[in-house]
Amino acid sequence: MSIRLVVTFTAAPGKGAELAKAFEQRAAECRKEHGCEQFDIFQGTTNSDHVVLLERWSDQTALDAHAKLNRTRPPLDPALRADTGAREDYEYNRTR
Repeated sequence: MSIRLVVTFTAAPGKGAELAKAFEQRAAECRKEHGCEQFDIFQGTTNSDHVVLLERWSDQTALDAHAKLNRTRPPLDPALRADTGAREDYEYNRTR
């Protein structure tokens, strides 16, 4: 069963577009990883400093491998973020 992640960030004031742009290269790398079914970036329409990552991984093994690889990647510029982000995990079971 796939695992859905919803990761939200608040950008530093006025830096939402820069934060979303910074995630673009990371997203492209992640999409090439085994088990990545989705890795998309969204910027808020009513609050442009709200950035959301939607990820879907084929299974826990793929997500664990992704997490391990992420620890080797250089961090994004911390000046772009007002927080460290929040992550929600869901089992993805499409019903329709």
